[in-house]
Amino acid sequence: MKLPASRLNLIADRYNPVENGKKGLWITLRTLLIVGFCFIILFPLFLRLSVAFRSKADIYDPTVLWIPRHFTLENIRLAIESIDYPTALLHTLLISGGTTFIQLLSCGFAAYAFARLKFRGSGLLFVLVLFTIVVPPQTIMIPVYMTYRYFDLFGLVPLLTGRQSFNLIDTFWPFLISSGTAMGLKNGLYIYIFRQFFRGIPKELEEAAFVDGSGVIRTFIRVVSPNAIPAFVTVALFSFVWQWNDSYYVSLFLNRVKVLSTEMMSMGTNLKEPDPIYQLMLLNTGVFLMMIPLIILYLFVQRHFVESVERTGITG
Repeated sequence: MKLPASRLNLIADRYNPVENGKKGLWITLRTLLIVGFCFIILFPLFLRLSVAFRSKADIYDPTVLWIPRHFTLENIRLAIESIDYPTALLHTLLISGGTTFIQLLSCGFAAYAFARLKFRGSGLLFVLVLFTIVVPPQTIMIPVYMTYRYFDLFGLVPLLTGRQSFNLIDTFWPFLISSGTAMGLKNGLYIYIFRQFFRGIPKELEEAAFVDGSGVIRTFIRVVSPNAIPAFVTVALFSFVWQWNDSYYVSLFLNRVKVLSTEMMSMGTNLKEPDPIYQLMLLNTGVFLMMIPLIILYLFVQRHFVESVERTGITG
């Protein structure tokens, strides 16, 4: 019985040593790359998890590599006390959660205007938005600080209250105002992500809403936003994580308010431990405590995050 030519070609390809060698080499290289990336990402986490539960006696024990010989919670207790973890955690949650919610609204509305509303100078304004991504924040540090140190709202504060200005330093207002005006941390990138996603939504949906009598704002809320859930998830996670880890704006606006990122920077001076190696262990324990909320967040939303990144066009 003579086999068809297509079946013969399939059998020949299956038992072709050259093709099998190329396939095996690609699988090996891909596996090595994945293992290497996983090692680079997970090694610092496992290291901090290991040292968080080591006793002081395990520091100078050469037989202790990953698993502590003397399990203890003393490192965690000292780290919590030195950074006032409950208070700093609450303030960090309030700032990160509040700015994330406000940035979703402000950046979403701004991006929708750039994507759908055509007006004179819109292209130039969008270029300026992209320009904010590449401008280092240190270049505008002094004017931004002076704006919130002597906040007069374009001269309306003296006119309405009789006071020269308000001092908003050491309050949450600088973060809320910056987020509300879409000028907060990484807001240029968020506007770009939203705009790219909104441009992919069929215009027929919005035209149907306009025919039914919906305005721009109602169309954005009732039609566009439900179809842009992946973009909102992506921006929400980026905004929350970046604000959580931010130390530049936090140290610029907050001097007495305790936040995790700034408390970690001053943790070394708060510790009364003379042993520098043990002090380093406590610093790693503090970093681990700061990472725990983000790890828990990732465990719950990692599937939605991967799907949203694929659909927002960030990967090209």
